[in-house]
This record gives sequence, C-alpha cells and structure tokens, in this order.
Amino acid sequence: MPVGFSAGDTAWVMTSAALVMLMIPGLALFYGGMVRAKSALNMVMMSLSCLAVVTVVWVLYGYSLAFGPDAFDGLIGTLKNAGMAGVGIHDLSGSIPTLVFAGFQLMFAAITAALLSGSIADRAKFGSWLLFVVAWVSLVYFPVAHWVFDANGWIARDLHVLDLAGGTVVEINSGASGLALALVLGPRVGFRREQMRPHSVPLVVLGAGLLWFGWFGFNAGSALASGGLAGMAFLNTQVAGSAAVLGWLAVEKRRDGKATTLGAASGAVAGLVGITPACGSVNPLGALVIGLLAGVACSYAVGLKFRLGYDDSLDVAGVHGVGGLVGTLLIGVLATATVTGQARGLLYGGGFSQLGRQTLAALAVGVTRSRCRGCSPRPSTRPSDFGSPATTNSPASTFSCMVNRPTIWAPTRPARATGSPARCITAGQLFPRRRALPRCHRETDHGDRQTVQVRRRESGPRSFRRPRHDRERGQRIRAARRPHRGLSGRRIPGRPGA
Repeated sequence: MPVGFSAGDTAWVMTSAALVMLMIPGLALFYGGMVRAKSALNMVMMSLSCLAVVTVVWVLYGYSLAFGPDAFDGLIGTLKNAGMAGVGIHDLSGSIPTLVFAGFQLMFAAITAALLSGSIADRAKFGSWLLFVVAWVSLVYFPVAHWVFDANGWIARDLHVLDLAGGTVVEINSGASGLALALVLGPRVGFRREQMRPHSVPLVVLGAGLLWFGWFGFNAGSALASGGLAGMAFLNTQVAGSAAVLGWLAVEKRRDGKATTLGAASGAVAGLVGITPACGSVNPLGALVIGLLAGVACSYAVGLKFRLGYDDSLDVAGVHGVGGLVGTLLIGVLATATVTGQARGLLYGGGFSQLGRQTLAALAVGVTRSRCRGCSPRPSTRPSDFGSPATTNSPASTFSCMVNRPTIWAPTRPARATGSPARCITAGQLFPRRRALPRCHRETDHGDRQTVQVRRRESGPRSFRRPRHDRERGQRIRAARRPHRGLSGRRIPGRPGA
C-alpha cells in the first residue's frame, strides 16, 4: 500500500459509510410514519429511490463535479473524473483510499436528497420525483459540496468556515431547498382545515432510532480518521441529541400542557441536526447548549407554517433548516481551541471574526438555494368552474408540469358537439362512458392521482342490495322472533304470537 495509508482509518470510514446508508431506510420509516396511511408507501419509496438514483449520478459525473479539479475559481469541479476515471485503488485522500472517501460522500448526497421528500409529502408523483432528484443534485448539491467540502471551494478556501459534517451542505441546503419546493408546489388540499395526523407513531420512533444510530457514523466518520476528533464528534452527537429531546418536551409541556412521543422523536432529530456542523468544534458542554437551543428553536419553528401559510409537510425547513442554522452560527460563539486546534468562538476570546464567517457561509448556502423558487410560479389549487382540474395560470411553468399537484375535481359539461359520449373529468380516461358526477363532488390529494368514487345521489335512482342478515354489517345477529311472555307466563296482547 502507498505511504500514508492507515488500515484503521479506512475501516472506520467504511463502517461510517454503512451507518450513513442505514439512515436512509431509517428516514423512510420516520417519514412513512408521520404521513397519513394512504401516503406511507409513497414516502418510503421516495426516500429509498434516492439511494439508487444518486448512486448512478454520482458515479457518472457527481464525484467529479464535487471533488474533481477546480473550475471557475472554487465554484464547481470539472468533468475530468467523470465515470470515476483516473481514480485508482492506490490513490489516497488523506490516510484513506480515494474510493472509500468517494463512497462515504456518496451516502451524504443520497441522504440529503431524501430529506427533501418530507417537504412535499402527499402531493408528488413518483416518476416526477426521480427526475427532480437528478436535477437537484446536479444543480444544487454538487456545487455546494464543492464550495464547502473540497479544499479548493471558495467557502473552505476563503472563509475558513468550521463545518465538520455538513451543517451547510446537508442541513441548511436541504432546509432552504425544501422550503422553496413547498412554496412552488403550494399546500395540500385540506391544509389548515383538516387534521393530518401521523398514522403510526411507533414507525416514527423506530425511524428516529435508526437515524440516531446512523448519525454517529455521519458525524464521527467525517473526521476521516479513527482518532480523538472522531471520539469528540461521537460524544457530542449523543449529548446534543439528548439535550434537544428535553428542550423540545419542555416547550411542548409549557405550550400544550403535555409532552408527546412524536415531540421526543422530532427533538432528537433537531439536536442531531444542530450538532452536525459543530461536532468537531465544541466541547461536550457546548454540545449540550447547542442541542438544547436547537430543540427549543425547532419546536417553535415548526409552527410557523400554519401562521405563514406554507405547507412544509414534515417540517424539513423547520427542523433541518433552522437546526442547521443554529448549529452553524453557534460555532462562532462556542468553538474552542482545545478541539479545533486554533479557531475560537466569541465566548473563548475569538471575537466576532469566526461568527461573521459562519454567518456569511450560512447565508450564501441558504439564500442562494431558496431563490430557486423563482424558476416556477406557485400552482393554484382553486378549482375551475367546469372542465379540467385547476392548474397554474402560466404556460411557461416547467416544473409544475412534472408534479402531480393536489387536485380539486369538478363536473364537466358533456361534449355533444363532437358526437362523442359524455366524459367525466374525475374518472378521466379510466371510465370514458360514465356520466358526469353530481355537484356533491369530493376532494382527494392522493399522490397517485386515484379518483374518489362518489355515490350518485342526484344522478338517478340506484338500488342498493340490503344484506341478508345483520352479520354482514358487523352487528349482532337479530334474535329469532318468539312469543314474549310476562312474568305470569301469559301471552302479552299485541305482541307477535299473542
């Protein structure tokens, strides 16, 4: 093996990559339990598919754009390493093989893309989602990863930002992008009018546990070595997650009068998000403060969507965006030289310089990512008077044609001029010969564009077969008729059999 190779570091990074990969099915369970039952499988597939799609894109050109030779003064890499060309088994990145480093960073790209699915739960087609993932990682994730993770990126080279595990690349990036995506698609049908409760809290807890377990590899593995820095990141991860659970539950107790299981799971994720950028910059006491503040801040931030009117379905912006922002900024306050080796925060005599650099990096990632909202108009969910489902008023919308937005169906007028049979817009091409449904239509926001069968109350008489006996209705079988007798044993007049 080449000089500088470390078998221990390589083994640890490979194990950490496997732990990060386990976070993706954990996220699938976490999201799948938080949505309604009809959208659970769709959410699971949206998360798991990111691992397959991003892997292919990463090998083709993603690694080269993120970590290839620099182009355009730190903005993005070149395509010199497209298809992993020029990367051999003897090439090293630090003390580990470059192939191991590429596999570890691949898992970061996959989990970041999967996070976005929580912003558009209940209202995206699966095929359109796959196309969006390819576009998003190519245009958003790969450039930002080059800015921060690559030594030649402008944020890492010029700002000297402290971000060990991706608070800007993963957390703030996904939060800002998720918020922009939710604004483009618009709210779900019934948002702020119907209760959309999680259908399985045990699945949420199981998913949160898998996320917490994999987060040790996410943070400690980012040290790229099995040394003291990895140990500090490991301990800080546990401390921050635990403190955030208590902070979130305290807010729930004060605000709602009781603590909830869903709040505990969400608080753990909020604390883990907050410590992600700071796990290699603060001591355990600083991790305790970051976790506590992240849990409190995120618990209040998730309620803003009801006040401001944006439908971030599973609180990607409220948890990952706000939590990542809190952790990134608090590095400038709580960073200590005993961990970083040189850089210090405001409370440890470092002044405002590091805090200013952290703020600039957070704004550069968050603001530029959220500006992608302007590429498409916000679709409308107001139903048309007659005819097709409501669509956006702009014909130039490129993204809205990819996404199955929540649809409110209305009756359509029969097309008698062409001689064709009347067609019901609700059934579409599935039932072309049915008459139009009555005005007592119902709404559906199912992600697979399944229609709701409506009972025809005004479209003519319709006979419904009554069940043969009450057992078919789930009720107790009616007792056989027999003469009712009084206490004296005589028949009661007026009763059957009297």
